[in-house]
Amino acid sequence: LLTGYAGFIGYTLVQQLKEHELVGLDNFSSLSNYDIKLARAKQLGISDVNALANAPIKNGNGTFYLADLADAAQLESILAEHKFDLIIHLAALTGVRQSLNNPQAYIDANVKGFVNLLEAAYKSGVRNVIYASSSSVYGSNTQTPYAETQVTDSPISVYAASKKADELLAQVYSNLYGMNLIGLRFFTVYGAWTRPDMAAYIFMKAIADKKPIDLFNEGKMVRDFTYVGDVVKAIKLLMARFEKGGVQGSDIFNIGNHSPIYVSQYLAAIEQAMGEKAIINNKPIQPGDMPATNADSDKLFQYIGFRPDTKVEDGVKEMAAWFRSYYSAPNKG
Repeated sequence: LLTGYAGFIGYTLVQQLKEHELVGLDNFSSLSNYDIKLARAKQLGISDVNALANAPIKNGNGTFYLADLADAAQLESILAEHKFDLIIHLAALTGVRQSLNNPQAYIDANVKGFVNLLEAAYKSGVRNVIYASSSSVYGSNTQTPYAETQVTDSPISVYAASKKADELLAQVYSNLYGMNLIGLRFFTVYGAWTRPDMAAYIFMKAIADKKPIDLFNEGKMVRDFTYVGDVVKAIKLLMARFEKGGVQGSDIFNIGNHSPIYVSQYLAAIEQAMGEKAIINNKPIQPGDMPATNADSDKLFQYIGFRPDTKVEDGVKEMAAWFRSYYSAPNKG
């Protein structure tokens, strides 16, 4: 079972799961980059999302539902209908800034939705779960690189708090019911089919449109930009651990490139890939923004023998090729 199949990472993962029987859930929330989710859905053979309201759509190895994790009864019905070995939970409302403006929506989607999923999994006998957390849980920690052993009790956004809550809930369900759960703290994921509210897309669109880019804190924030292909590879290797019965209890892993750079350097790589300079409008740092993220990926490497390693220049080049094709297409959304 994969939740959030029309999201950025979820959609990319679907492309790499052709050998698996897959059931996907997504609610196509209008709060979460709706237009590009419709475009991703078309790539999955779902030309009319409204048709999903009547019945799931099958395409190849996938069966795709319109479903909201906030609807516990619908969720339990779907899990009762299918026999799942593993749940990959990527559905969420994402982004720090929007969570400050609409906190209740984030609690409903990210916390209530996760509880409903865990309850449905427990009741239907599913014991294995991979779920998305975020590097945002490190909050006001100043010691970098961030390691999974650090205390994460000082989130600085509602989004971060919702993801920390998910990690605690995972521990509870593991302790109470013997479920096996792995949480993934993603670090600034980018690549083809990214969210339009992410820096890479915003920068590329502004350059293509010859419009100014709002560069916060003069681009002096540090980010551990992680290529989506590396994220998907890590998830597949973790899936293999579950398939071999090698996962017990609750655990958490950083999914980051461990090569942090300034946002201004990231923009320079995008300018190179786009073949054009950006127009820059410097602005102060935004509330809730972390000054730096940097992943210690040693634990992940010891566990699966892999850590994200795609160079930003290479990942941005591949993303720019997709962006040109997507942004120039009619009815792109």
